[in-house]
Order: sequence, then C-alpha cells, then structure tokens
Amino acid sequence: MTDKPIVLVTRKLAQAVEARLERDYQPRFNPDDRLYSRAELLELAAGAEAILPCHTEHLSAEVIARLPDSVRAICNYSVGVDHVDLEAAKERGIIVTNTPDVLSDATAEIAMLLMLGAARRASEGERLVRSATWKDWSPSFMVGLQVTGKRFGVVGMGRVGQVTARRARGFGMEIHYHNRRRLDPDTEAGAIYHQTLEDLLPCCDVLSLHCPATPASQGLLNAERLALLPPDAIVVNTARGALVDDEALIAALTSGQIAAIGLDVFNNEPNIHPGYREQSNAFLLPHIGSATRETRDAMGFRALDNMDAIFAGEEPRDRVA
Repeated sequence: MTDKPIVLVTRKLAQAVEARLERDYQPRFNPDDRLYSRAELLELAAGAEAILPCHTEHLSAEVIARLPDSVRAICNYSVGVDHVDLEAAKERGIIVTNTPDVLSDATAEIAMLLMLGAARRASEGERLVRSATWKDWSPSFMVGLQVTGKRFGVVGMGRVGQVTARRARGFGMEIHYHNRRRLDPDTEAGAIYHQTLEDLLPCCDVLSLHCPATPASQGLLNAERLALLPPDAIVVNTARGALVDDEALIAALTSGQIAAIGLDVFNNEPNIHPGYREQSNAFLLPHIGSATRETRDAMGFRALDNMDAIFAGEEPRDRVA
C-alpha cells in the first residue's frame, strides 16, 4: 500500500516529468497519448486527488461539477487556462494552477518565425523547392516584405509579449503596444504605449497577439479592427485562436487588405477553418509555440512544483483559482 496521491495525467508528457510523477505520486498515465472523451476523463478521475491536464482537455462547468469529491487540484500543463471554468472550480473548492514564465522564450521564437515566414513567403518558397517547380531566379521572383526597421505592435505586454518585443528589437524594430495598463518605464524599455487597441493598430507593420483568451477578448481581431491596420501589415498569433474572427481575417487576406499572416493557434484546433489552407500568404504551424525539449520539461516541472505545494499544505506559486 502507498499513501501517495493519485494523479490523472491526461496526455503523454516528457520522460523526465513522468519519472518525477512516478517517484512522488501514483500517476495514471496516458501512454498512447489519446485525447480522452468527457466520459473517459470522468471515469479515469475516480479516486484521483489531482488532475494534470493540457489545454486539449475542456474542463467545463459541467465536467467540473461531475468530478469526484476526491479531486483537490487541477494543475495545468499550460499558461492559458481558458479550457478550465475557473468559477466552477472555485465553487467546488478545487485549486487551479498554470505554468507561466517557462515557455516565454520558446513562444517568442515561434512568433519571430511566424513573422519572418509570413513576410518572406517561406511557405510558398518551400513548396516550390519540394515540388521541383522552382524554375529560375529573377529580380521579381518571390519578392516579400522586409521587417528590419519596421513597427512591431504587441497586444498583451505580459511575459511572452515582453520577450517577443525584445526579440523584435534585434531586427531594429520600433515597439508599440497595448496592454490593460501601462508598464513602468524600465520594463517598457522605450516601447510606445497605446491606451486603446484602435490607437495601436494604425502603427503596426507587424501585429503580434499575446493576450489571454477571455470572454472579453473573443474575436478581438475583427473586420473593423483589421481595417485599421496599414497596407501590407502582417498579423501574427501565438496566443489563442479565439482572439481572431476567422472569416474577417481570411477576407482581409483574400482582398489584399493585409499582406500576410503567421498563425500557430486556431479556433477549433485541429479542425481549422479550411479557408486558411487556400491562402498562399498564410504561414501556418500546428500549435508548437512551446514545443522545445527544454520548455516541455520546464512546464512539467512547474506544474509538479505547484502540485507538490498543494499536497504539502502550502500556497502554490501559480494559483489562478
């Protein structure tokens, strides 16, 4: 017999993270990395004292209401918590945590990749090479946009937004941002603050989204706001697909209202809007912003640090509910 807490682990995690779980807990692993149905998740949660989910598990109010009374904590393997009904968890007395900080560098790298891939028509060029349809070189061949020295707009100047802004400065870009509140001058580091999103958008040659998905930010980037961007603007999203009105963004691309997009996140992943696949000026990635070995280990360890604190009777570092 063991008195180690039972933990439901909803997806397959890095080897080092699963080894630590085996050492300190009684984990219920998902070795096949299947996406559990709601019924399966509830069945597997029986007797568990904690759940370690990813953003792929939708812990709605209905699901949380049906969790067994044994569940004390939901320790997310993610920064975003829009997949968890926080109010429902509070009502059940379930502690909810996330994993901030540790994926900021990796996500900022992907934001830069999306910006460059969109600006320099990387998807089109790669397809030409792979399909053996690249014929020759000419001055008018595959001409894209240069980002060096341009204006880089950030929506949501939190941890990831700040790191991404620092990376953009490496391209000599002028940083503009909109945030719920203005940063202090040292943190701002010369970035230009805009009190409203509408004031920010005309100043963005590249617009990079880094704010959380909430009911208030649903469809944040809609047709009216896209119309405020300058001609030849590039839109980058590494935050959440819910921030974007898909129909409006695709229409802006199709009409030439904006030059290109770079997306790592989508509504209804992985069943994304088919219109994106038809756009030659769309650089698309499959939600890999945090997909480095270093970051995936760090995310797991951060989730387990929170879990350790909870079972030790301490306040977890990253409590969100």
